[in-house]
Amino acid sequence: MGMSREQKEVEIKNLNERFSNDETMVVTHYSGLTVSELEALRGDLRKEGATFKVTKNSLAKIAIKGTKFEGASDLFSGPVGIATSEDPVAAAKVAHKFSKDNDKLIILGGAFGEKVLDVQGIEALAKMPSLDEVRATIAGLIMAPASNIASAIAAPGSKVAGAVKAAGEKAQ
Repeated sequence: MGMSREQKEVEIKNLNERFSNDETMVVTHYSGLTVSELEALRGDLRKEGATFKVTKNSLAKIAIKGTKFEGASDLFSGPVGIATSEDPVAAAKVAHKFSKDNDKLIILGGAFGEKVLDVQGIEALAKMPSLDEVRATIAGLIMAPASNIASAIAAPGSKVAGAVKAAGEKAQ
């Protein structure tokens, strides 16, 4: 039995919110995936703060109107699943990795903000570091000088004196 009008309106509203709030969308064909494989994909995406939704293309095309992803509406044909995430790379990373391990998930393309991406664009996005990885790198770079100073202060006096002497000789 099909969806009632009220169910369709709720689905359109939920999709529209997702398209409006998320930064990245990956559109896939999922034919042939078992329920357990789809659940594994959803679980992997959930761990990264992303989601996967199977929906009717007609509803997705209505929901995408007026959002930043509107340019990618042509991707909605056939049995599609949509992975989205607020993190700019999470949905692309997980979908790309899953599609490498399971040839039944085929990436059609997607969008990053208003930019429509083809399969190669999604792959390039998937290879970028995540927001958390970038934050960790920046924190490490900021903390490195402080930890070097702390270890120099904690070193025995003779080592510090030797380092100062070596620096002085190098300067001459």
